[in-house]
Amino acid sequence: MRRAPGTAARRTVRRYGTDPRRHRRRRPAALLQQRRGSRRRHGLLQRLQPPLPLEDWLGDILEHTGTGHLVRLRPGGTPEVVLDGLQFANGVALAPDESYVTVAETGARRLSRLWLTGPQAGQHDILAADLPGYPDNMSRGPGGLFWVALAGPRSTGLDRLHRTKPALRHAAWSVTRRVRPRPGPLTGVLAVDTSGHIVHDLRRRSPDYRMVTSVCEHEGHLILGSIHEHALAVCELPGTPRD
Repeated sequence: MRRAPGTAARRTVRRYGTDPRRHRRRRPAALLQQRRGSRRRHGLLQRLQPPLPLEDWLGDILEHTGTGHLVRLRPGGTPEVVLDGLQFANGVALAPDESYVTVAETGARRLSRLWLTGPQAGQHDILAADLPGYPDNMSRGPGGLFWVALAGPRSTGLDRLHRTKPALRHAAWSVTRRVRPRPGPLTGVLAVDTSGHIVHDLRRRSPDYRMVTSVCEHEGHLILGSIHEHALAVCELPGTPRD
C-alpha cells in the first residue's frame, strides 16, 4: 500500500484487554525505562533523574530541564552514566550490528544515537529529528527497522513553551498537574531505518486506542501497548514503504 507522507494507513486495529477494574496501579520507586542487553554482556538503561513517580511524567515534559540519563550496567559492575542531559529519556534499541544504541528523547521529539564501537565510539549524534509526535518506547524489528511508539502528536504550544524561561515552564506544570489532561485521540507508530529515515508513518485519529507507549513487531503484526489503556492493540504490518 502506497500513501502520501504524513498520512495514516487504513489498517484494522484489534484490541485485546481485560476489565480495567481488575487492574491495580503500582507506584514505582523511580521511573526506569527500557533495558537492552547486548552480545557484549552489558545492559543499557534509561532513567529520569531525579526519580519521578509514573503519574508525574508530564512534569518532565513541560519543565524541559534535560534530566534524562543513559546508563550502562556491566555484569558485576556498577551503573555508569554514558549520556546525560536527555529530554525525557525513554525507549532504547540497539543497532542490528550493535555499533550504536538509539535513545528516544520524548521531550525533544527526536532519536539520539550513542556510538558503542568503531572510530566514533563514545560520541553521540542525532539519528532522527523533528518527529511528527513524541517518541516513547521503541524496539528493533527482525528486518532491522526501529519501531517507535508515538505517545501523542506534535504540539506547537508545547514547542513555544519549551522556548520560554524555566520559571514559566515550572508554573505551567504546577497548573497542569491539577488538571491531568486526557490524552488526545491519536494511535501512531513510526518505522525508522538505520539512516534515520522514516520508512513507515502509521498515524490516525481514533478514540478507540490512545497514547501508544510501546510497540514491537511479531509474526507480521505490530503489537501496541499504552499506559493509558487497559488493553493491547494489534494490527498488520504495512506492505509498502512510505514514499
